[in-house]
Amino acid sequence: MQFYKKRDFGSFISDTFAFFKLYGKNYFKNFILLNGLLLILTVVVMVVGFREFFGAIFGSNMSGQSYYFEQYFQDNLGLIIIAGIVLFVLSTALMTVNLLFPVFYMKRAAEGQKEIKTDDIISDFKVNSKKVFIAYFGLTFLVMPVATAIFGFSYLLVFFFIGIFLLLFILPNLFSIITFLCYDYFNGNKGFFESLSYAIRSQFSYPNGREKSPYWKYWGATIILGLLFYIVSGFLSGVPMVLYILKLSTTAPDGNFEQNPFSGNFGIVIFFIYGLSTLVSTILMNVLYVNSGLMYYDSRTDLHQKMELAEIETIGNNE
Repeated sequence: MQFYKKRDFGSFISDTFAFFKLYGKNYFKNFILLNGLLLILTVVVMVVGFREFFGAIFGSNMSGQSYYFEQYFQDNLGLIIIAGIVLFVLSTALMTVNLLFPVFYMKRAAEGQKEIKTDDIISDFKVNSKKVFIAYFGLTFLVMPVATAIFGFSYLLVFFFIGIFLLLFILPNLFSIITFLCYDYFNGNKGFFESLSYAIRSQFSYPNGREKSPYWKYWGATIILGLLFYIVSGFLSGVPMVLYILKLSTTAPDGNFEQNPFSGNFGIVIFFIYGLSTLVSTILMNVLYVNSGLMYYDSRTDLHQKMELAEIETIGNNE
């Protein structure tokens, strides 16, 4: 598969699925082996934490205790703070690993490596450990907060209708900028802010500035695959709520279920499904990450001819 080449809108989508057809089994095996423990820990903390949290919400005031919810927070403030810190560290670490895994994997694949092992990816993380830490702090404390603020402002404008159209453009653009930043930062010798600058500029023009803007094909490919991801993940995450409504409508009101609907076996099932949907959604995000990788390789027109010659030479050596 040729990575460094010009692609059109349709090629981004077809080549994304072609990538998984060619590398999918090896890709996801390495992804699960590398991220498995971190994923499980994050899901466990989320499931346990949210179960207690929602249990407290639904249980508040059900027994005539007007300050039940406030009392719950006062009694468990230390535990809530610790759980919040642990969840923050785990989720941001998982975010960084999820963003960088496809970067290292596709970089090796673009160099002609066929069988990529987990040790190879771990080695890439170790060799680039300084950059990984910079990326972690840069993404966590700079890029993501700014992106969240922009998204929040656009979301508020939904009430004025213009926000709906803004979100259709802002969300794909923010996602592409963040992923381009990661690809560019680890595919060259640029600094973090230099790669961030390139990630923003490359959404609107090629490096030479003489070719047609790639904006619409980048936006189109991202939003199409993003909508597919949203539909699948939305369906999975909606299952627990449907089960809760069905349980609520078919259970005789006795105060016990209403006070804490997530206790007992039902709560275990609900949060197991929720945890499973979170895992599946995280894995499915890789389709978007790989698509962004192909868009990044499309943007590097300065390397197209060089990499084409290198790939031809690699094929010749393999034969």
